[in-house]
Amino acid sequence: MRIVVVGSVAAGTSAAAKARRNTEDAQITIYERDTDISYSGCGLPYYLGGAVESIDDLTPRDAAWFAERYDVDVRTGHEVTDVDPAARTVTVRDLASGETFTDTYDELVLATGVSPVVPPVPGVDRPGVFTLRNPSDARAVHAWITEHDVARVVIVGAGYIGLETAEQLVGRGLEVTVVEAQEHAMPRMDDDMSARVDAELRAHGVELLTRTRLARIDGDVVVQDADGERTLPADLVLIAVGVRPNLDLVRAAGATVGPTGAVAVDRQGRTDAPHVWAVGDVAESFDLVTGEPAWVPLGSTANKTGRIAGDALTGGSLAHRGILGTSIVRVFDQAVGQTGLTEDRAREAGHDVVVVHNIKPDRPTYLGGQEMLIKAVADRGTGRLLGAQAVGPAGVDKRIDVLATAITFGAKAEDLFHLDLAYAPTYATTKDPVHYTGMALDGAISGRAPLMSAAELERRRGDGEKIQVVDVRSAKDRATSAVADSVHIPLAELRARAGELDPALPTVTYCNKGVTGNAGQNVLRLLGFADVANLSGGNKTYQRFVRARDL
Repeated sequence: MRIVVVGSVAAGTSAAAKARRNTEDAQITIYERDTDISYSGCGLPYYLGGAVESIDDLTPRDAAWFAERYDVDVRTGHEVTDVDPAARTVTVRDLASGETFTDTYDELVLATGVSPVVPPVPGVDRPGVFTLRNPSDARAVHAWITEHDVARVVIVGAGYIGLETAEQLVGRGLEVTVVEAQEHAMPRMDDDMSARVDAELRAHGVELLTRTRLARIDGDVVVQDADGERTLPADLVLIAVGVRPNLDLVRAAGATVGPTGAVAVDRQGRTDAPHVWAVGDVAESFDLVTGEPAWVPLGSTANKTGRIAGDALTGGSLAHRGILGTSIVRVFDQAVGQTGLTEDRAREAGHDVVVVHNIKPDRPTYLGGQEMLIKAVADRGTGRLLGAQAVGPAGVDKRIDVLATAITFGAKAEDLFHLDLAYAPTYATTKDPVHYTGMALDGAISGRAPLMSAAELERRRGDGEKIQVVDVRSAKDRATSAVADSVHIPLAELRARAGELDPALPTVTYCNKGVTGNAGQNVLRLLGFADVANLSGGNKTYQRFVRARDL
């Protein structure tokens, strides 16, 4: 068997390595048009900031290593320009010599990855304008910074690469402006969560311009928002607005492109073109919650799908089980993680959504615990956990991974409380934030303790609905900030003063974070108030919502 792999980053090398583990009889060749293979693309921003001292640390394996370890022929500087699926051949150009030749295959694996999206505006091809996709890009950006006395940087795009690079360049002492066309940074998240990312960027000196688009680059950077054009001085511009699949060879092979814009594959990586496989960022996956085609280009998925295809094309039985789009990124002092469906996506998918905003420390405060916010989404009818997002300085990775595992195995909200999670005060609270998240969701689903988000409260009041809002905090807490048009009755006085409230009106109780608000909710329900919700995430979440809305 002759296996040809096109592309040598995460997916391509994983496919080749797994195929070799399964058989010693195959001839395996990888063609790569770049000079680097099997590199850590996610580490590139940290090289720019100096956290990674040498680019070589991100490119630990070369062609010689693969030849010795796996007997795989890796040819860098070789670009596959065409595929003839009938003859089962590929056309290859040696970029150093210009020579073109034809190679044959029994099985072809396309791991062609993605290319950065560059907005079609004047000036994007000027010197000092870069994308950041591979080590060659990182070397070029690093050289420009060191050789041109860069002081001011404009980053276009506030996704993972843009935010990681912003953090690192601020750490180098550079002035950084981030331009984002959407409402907030991290637009894959719900607005009430991504607004926290906005605040973290601004707290560390990043000028964040949302609802703003790149207009042109004419030495300086010209951007446009609702108020017109604005000029931003820049010594370096990084375009990080997203990526798109490299589909030329997919189309040449006659494979179908799916609804996401990536190539459609089965659960083992087969395209509908005979003997042609596609893995990694160029290929679709499917959503574990909705079952629909999904495309979230991440290194973790690329490694997984490469391994699966390498196994399947050599007779194995591995099959892809889908993705949740689980991800995490550090933004200065905050970890920002998510998995599964957001609230918005869950509603779009037709779910009757229940949402909780749970604010808890990652471990006891007497050992330095710091608050994180977990927003979790479940389906009211089935109780199934659909997704979660979390922001906080510590412990976010652990909770997102636990929640991703729960969603993967179809857990219901009520199941989270029963998880036997590790506890010691150096690592967690006795009832973990995951436990609390499940308890709150289950209470809302069952009707024992309904929740209302700040967004829903303001939307319903904006529609003219009369809702009485009861602040059950102390007078001291009330004096710092309060929900607009709320009545102040501290919890200790609530039973005696409940007669001041109208039991026929929809009622929302609240405290700082949600726990005392829930206690007030229980008091009123037991006193005969029929419609009582607790404000999800309390006043802390409400105030952040109002600030973000009014920006």
